[in-house]
Amino acid sequence: MDLPIALPIEPMLARPVAALPTGPAMSYEPKWDGYRCVIFRDGDDVELASRGGKTLTRYFPEVVEQARRQLPRRIVVDGELVVVRRVGGRSRLDFDVLGQRIHPAASRIRLLADQTPASFVAFDLLALDDEALLDQPFTTRRRRLVAALAAVAAPMYVTPVTTDLDTARRWFEVFEGAGLDGVIAKPADLGYEPGKRSMFKVKHGRTADVVLAGFRWHKSGPVVGSLLLGLYDDDGVLHHVGVCASFTAARRAELVDELAPLRTTPAEHPWTTGDDSTGQRVPGAPSRWSGGKNLEWEPLRPEWVAEVGYDAMEGDRFRHTARFQRWRTDRDPRSCRYDQLERPVRFDVDDVLAGDPTARS
Repeated sequence: MDLPIALPIEPMLARPVAALPTGPAMSYEPKWDGYRCVIFRDGDDVELASRGGKTLTRYFPEVVEQARRQLPRRIVVDGELVVVRRVGGRSRLDFDVLGQRIHPAASRIRLLADQTPASFVAFDLLALDDEALLDQPFTTRRRRLVAALAAVAAPMYVTPVTTDLDTARRWFEVFEGAGLDGVIAKPADLGYEPGKRSMFKVKHGRTADVVLAGFRWHKSGPVVGSLLLGLYDDDGVLHHVGVCASFTAARRAELVDELAPLRTTPAEHPWTTGDDSTGQRVPGAPSRWSGGKNLEWEPLRPEWVAEVGYDAMEGDRFRHTARFQRWRTDRDPRSCRYDQLERPVRFDVDDVLAGDPTARS
């Protein structure tokens, strides 16, 4: 490739803040929940680069083809790969389906590319023809991006943007129902700073009371690595909903002794003696994320309750690793049910991709 920006490049990142920042001509965008991707196109040569600089090209052949069809012949554009699922007249992002694409078998990738094709949402322009734009302010890059991609159509999109704070707040509240992750804020004069957390992101934060039902050992030795969490459904079935981790080394060692009285045998644990007909979710099953990772876990009697922080749900489990807050000795484990969770307002991602018709920008 002969472009003014060479592979690889670290995309510009965002640092978390508690509330939407304000400022002269601050721009706000939906925070897409997918795979960060910088597309390099030089004629027929197309490369999809991940946030970590690795290639995504072989995993998304349909996006490569769309880039050749729709993008300018010489361009470097930053954006997000997403999968939109449309069921029952509604649409939302599906991160789980997107993750299935990282697969070693080319035949599997081709099948999924046909069955659940990915879309690309562009949100920054890094280079066009022979011109690098990294030093240009965001407002200039945004204007050039909209002009360069004015003719693109699904499954290629340009993210909506607003400079109106009230609109951004509304996006933060309602777009979660379409599977989006929050809101990104960019100062008007911001240049593109690879690898630096120069943007701002606001994500949803919530807490839940969950049942402690097991743990995994840490790879560093005989100390606790993560706690396995559960919630009961309306029929009294305990489902695995995720883990909490990120303890200090000292705290991992302390947890070994604290949890010792709760340790039990698999034969006495609901996650090893449950009835498959209930659709019970249990830990330890191999997945595309696990690879060769050790998935063994130690059962605990489900008698303790923990309050954890989480940002979003993916189906019936926590989307990311939860954050331990405190023990809730006042709570009965049987009272820790799914019905305590806040469910976002339902919203169609197709409306977001088309641009919010009520937005002022």
